[in-house]
Amino acid sequence: MKFLLSITLILVTMSVSAQELNKKIHDQIKNKDILINTCTREGITSFPEFKEMYDPIYEAYTPDAATLIEIKKLLKKEKITIVFGSWCGDSKVNVPNFFKILDAAGFSDKNVNIIAVDGNKKAENGLLDKLNILRVPTFIISDKKGNEIGRIIEGPKNTLEADLLAILKQKTS
Repeated sequence: MKFLLSITLILVTMSVSAQELNKKIHDQIKNKDILINTCTREGITSFPEFKEMYDPIYEAYTPDAATLIEIKKLLKKEKITIVFGSWCGDSKVNVPNFFKILDAAGFSDKNVNIIAVDGNKKAENGLLDKLNILRVPTFIISDKKGNEIGRIIEGPKNTLEADLLAILKQKTS
């Protein structure tokens, strides 16, 4: 009986904490359908409004080759959190370019956490608690223990790959 009760409690807990991936809602602020909460790369690249810019921008972007060589040396077991708005112009440009850099560096998607926000730059279920998100997109680079190394907010200061390299160099200094 205890076993059955334990299994039931585990299943209830899992279903309560389970979150719908690539959730779509109608945002009252933007007055359009948007993505919200945790997303997969496939989810964002198949969302019609985001996809229409993602594909051509991804294809057109050519990261600096010399910078990529350095990124490949330093980008190993980090975790990257991308907070973006499927409605946001800066996100529609910088997210595909950032993924192009990660792909060119051979960085695994399993180490990337993608969170979509609404027009108030909020997500549900406490996903953004402690992240201090003010603008999107925000790219947060953390070490393998989850400690933040640095972030790129809204757009790069130089280029995305140069800013990413500068953050990665911080962890080694």
